[in-house]
Formats: sequence, C-alpha cells, structure tokens
Amino acid sequence: MRARPKPWPLKLWYRVEAVAARALFAMLGVLSLERASALGGRLGRTFGPLIPRTRVARRNLARAFPEKSGREIEAIIRDMWGNLGRTVFEYPHLDRFRSIDGDLVDVVGVEHVDAMRDDGRAGIIISAHLANWELMGLAAAARGTPINLVYRPPNNPHMSWLYELRQSGEAEMVPKGPDGAKRLLKLLRDGAHVGMLVDQKLNDGIPIPFFGRDAMTAPAVAQLALKFGCPVIPARIERLDGVRFRITVYPPLDFPGTGDRAADEIALMTRINALIEGWIRERPAQWLWLHRRWPD
Repeated sequence: MRARPKPWPLKLWYRVEAVAARALFAMLGVLSLERASALGGRLGRTFGPLIPRTRVARRNLARAFPEKSGREIEAIIRDMWGNLGRTVFEYPHLDRFRSIDGDLVDVVGVEHVDAMRDDGRAGIIISAHLANWELMGLAAAARGTPINLVYRPPNNPHMSWLYELRQSGEAEMVPKGPDGAKRLLKLLRDGAHVGMLVDQKLNDGIPIPFFGRDAMTAPAVAQLALKFGCPVIPARIERLDGVRFRITVYPPLDFPGTGDRAADEIALMTRINALIEGWIRERPAQWLWLHRRWPD
C-alpha cells in the first residue's frame, strides 16, 4: 500500500528542522570536541529536566530504584540530560573517535574483537544506549572489523545525513523493518558482522525481566545467533570524564542450545537483559531513561 503524503505543515517543519540541525552542527564543528561536548552537557543539565518528556524518566527511575530518594532521582535526571547533551554535541566530531590508540578511548578486551575479525564467520556485537553509544562501531572498525549497524530510520527524511556520521569504514547502516531484516540475513549469511543496540522496547517482542519487571524485548539477537551459530559479543561503553571513554568488550555469550528454540531464545535474551541492567545500575545517569521501556 502506498504511504499517504504527509500534510504540508509537517513537510515544512521537517525542512526547517533539517536546516537548523545542519546550522547547529556547522557551528559545533568550529568548536573543539571538548568545548562542544561541555556546552552540550551544560545545556542538557540546565534545560533537559524542564522538558515534559522528563516525566517518563522520572517514572522509570522511581520504579527501577524504589530505594532512592526523590533528590537522588532528580540528580540522576540532571546527569542523564547532561550526558545526552554531550552525546548529541559530539556528533560533528565523531571522527576524533575513529582511532582507539589516542587518549580519548580506552578499550578493554580488544582481543575479543580481534578474534571475531579473524574467525572467518559472522558475528554480532550488542550494546545499549549508554554514554556515547556511537563509539561501538567506530572502535570495532579501528581494529579492522567493520560493523553493520542496525538503526531506526528518522521520522524526518531530511535528517538521513546524520546517519552518515555513524558509519564505520565500509560497513552499512541497516534500517529496521522487513527490507532491513532481509539485508541483515544476507550479511550474516555472507559472514559479515552486525552491531545492535538491544535495550529498547519492541511492542511485539517477548516479555523478559528487566529491573524486576517484564519488558517487551526484541528477540532478534537470539534468533539470529541461534540460526547462524555466530558469537554474540557484549560491548559496554562508559563515559569516564568529559570526552574520555572506556569500552569493555566481553567474551562471547554461551548459547543455551537445549533444542527448544523458543526456550533458548528466552534464556539468551534473559541473560542479555540482566547484563545490561547491571551496567545501568553501576552508571544510571548514562542510560537513556526517556524511553518508555516498560508498559504502564
């Protein structure tokens, strides 16, 4: 079925939004990475908590951390917005992170990326919306392992240029949806490597525990790993200070392999959710609490 044309006010807004974003990125490109990031952090901490969407973060945090006081939750919210502001304002400078031999990114467990590069078969790297999540693909590409990143296409078609900044080497950006799923299967069948952020809700996913409550979770990682027998490697990203980061790459996760495909998918996704929850508990202000991860 052919998509309905969007009404002209929305089309106009999309164009204005894209022009404004390009202008902002041009101005940020004039600043150094350090100054752009610091500016984004200050703006995020100052104005982010005033945005109505913050109510979602406040509700999520209260449910995830019932032991925390209101003051503690508000502090996490300010720091969350600060991290998000930094991340957005770092986009024009992502090229600075394409080398992991500099002073900005420390990588722990790089041998696991090298092993995936050299084993001659497909592989999946998983991570979450933590710190600056764009560094996962850049760090892997720096080790000669281009990662084809799965992404959600923007609502605004004029903002597609933004995703070009995220590409790592010769890797592709694979959109979510039926066409993207077919491409993903082809890439894995050909022995390529795929990167996925697996911490957001999928309405038609499967219920998996996350912070003590069931959260609808996309089972695609488990389905693909079990189908192709390829390793699933978790990668954690932490902002240490300003624009300094640490990426911790873990050994491949063990597969359940009971022969019951549905049960194996649930077991693997349960382990992945528990792993990500542990990361978030250690640095709660670096996760994107604005997402409606749990049903109301």
